[in-house]
Amino acid sequence: MKRIFCIPAKTIILAIATLFLFSCGGTKTNESVFPNQAAQACINQAIKNKFIVGWEDGTYSIEHASSEESFRKNFVSKNLDRIRHIDRDIKIQLRQLDSSSDVQTQDNMQWQVDQVSARSVWNQGYMGQNIIVGVVDGMVDTAQVQLKNNIAYFKQFNNQVNDSNLNRHGTHVSGIIAADPSLGAVSGIAPQARIAAGQFIGNDGGGSIGDAIMAMQAVVQQGARIINLSWGGAPCVDNLQTTMNQLSANGILLVTAAGNESTDSDSFPTYPAAFMTLNQINVAATGFNDLLTSFSNRGYKTVQVAAPGQAIYSTTPGNTITAMDGTSMAAPVVSGAAALLMSAVPTASAQQVKQALMTTVDVPGQYLQTATGGRINVQNALLKLKQIVLK
Repeated sequence: MKRIFCIPAKTIILAIATLFLFSCGGTKTNESVFPNQAAQACINQAIKNKFIVGWEDGTYSIEHASSEESFRKNFVSKNLDRIRHIDRDIKIQLRQLDSSSDVQTQDNMQWQVDQVSARSVWNQGYMGQNIIVGVVDGMVDTAQVQLKNNIAYFKQFNNQVNDSNLNRHGTHVSGIIAADPSLGAVSGIAPQARIAAGQFIGNDGGGSIGDAIMAMQAVVQQGARIINLSWGGAPCVDNLQTTMNQLSANGILLVTAAGNESTDSDSFPTYPAAFMTLNQINVAATGFNDLLTSFSNRGYKTVQVAAPGQAIYSTTPGNTITAMDGTSMAAPVVSGAAALLMSAVPTASAQQVKQALMTTVDVPGQYLQTATGGRINVQNALLKLKQIVLK
């Protein structure tokens, strides 16, 4: 998963100034809702003539215009009273990391399931039933034999014709969460959870933040209590962070991939992983040795937990199975674990599930560079969650 770096200092300063202005009774202007200033890197990533509009009623829309000047004159000015904030839409890019690890046996193909003690939870009758997980990602092959019975919803938010030979990421992520082991070689962490898929990433691994926002809104409308975000974008889109804050405030658990740049996210944050939203869990990747992989980002402040992310076999289009590496694979392990917990304790809130997962990690011989120092253990988390909710 290749992340795009964008440090919008001017945008942040302007946003703070704008907030101060409004809090003191200032009047909205074309410039205050759609600032001209933006970090140069963000301008370079902007999609020409495509804009993300955040409305005062909390909704969003994607608008197009022949030019930015025309958009300001003919759209912003006419709708100023109803607009909260506008961003230039930003292109993101990810890459799929096929695994270089040699994992051949059936048992090893399920190593992540055993590593997080998921089977212990299954044996108690909790398999993610009645929980919908939103996968905001690339395409999901709704005909994949191990997924088709667990697809609750699919909607595409880009205009590409899907090429399943190129667009495998979303199907792989979905299988890590909810593949049915009775129908094939792999198992999801929560094999009876259902997937609400919002595709915004195309065949080339590219998508836009605006389309991601629309997809996030859509999967929640379909009942998702958890949203998996295995991709990285740009912090210069105010509406992305606002969307995540709104979803968090509405009780949605947001699971993000920490990124694959081998960097310290506390010093070099990537987004949306480092937004630190209240109900967000940011996930690093561990390998067979139960330590962080060489590619995984890390951070004692900005990364909460770790989960298996090396040589993870999962579903890919055309009823195939493929091993992939990445924090993109670690995040859905946590999303699946959260689905197990919610199916076991349906009244648990997103905050309680997050607390249970973070306070019961297994800490290996070497303390992991995350806020908790460890890798999730869903059986331990279940015991903790019952104490929290049922006390």
